[in-house]
Amino acid sequence: MTRVDFYLLTSDQLNTRLDYACRLAHKAWAKGHRVYLHCSDAGQAEDLDRLLWSFKADSFLPHALHADRPEEAVVCGAGIDPAPHHDLLINLANETPTFFSRFSRLAEIVVEDDIVRVPARERFRFYRERGYPLNSHQIRTAG
Repeated sequence: MTRVDFYLLTSDQLNTRLDYACRLAHKAWAKGHRVYLHCSDAGQAEDLDRLLWSFKADSFLPHALHADRPEEAVVCGAGIDPAPHHDLLINLANETPTFFSRFSRLAEIVVEDDIVRVPARERFRFYRERGYPLNSHQIRTAG
C-alpha cells in the first residue's frame, strides 16, 4: 500500500513549494529512488524542470520532462501516465493523481496558502478514508 507523507511548510509562498520539491527529489535520487514530480499543468512542469537545473549550486540532479525522456530517474510531468515510474510520486497538483496507488510513496507538499492548503486537506481526508498510512512532517522554512 502507498505510504503518504504530507510536508507542511511554514511559508505561504508557492515558489517555496517548488524549491522544497527540488530538495526532496534530490534527496530521494541520492538514495537511489526514482522520482516522478506530478505538476498541475505543462507550464508548471517546465518551470520545475528549469528550477531543477539551478536549485543546488554544488551538485547536479539528472532529470527531464516525462514527455521527452520518461526513463530518466527524475522526471516532471502533468496529466499523463507516469510509466515507467512507481517509486516516489511528488504531487504538486491540487487534485489526487488517479495513478497514485501504483507508487510505493507519495509526497504531498503543502504551504500556508489556501489555494494549496484547502485542496490538500481534502486529499488528506481522501487518503485517510481509504486506509492509506499517513505521516505529517512540519518543515520550517527560511524567511
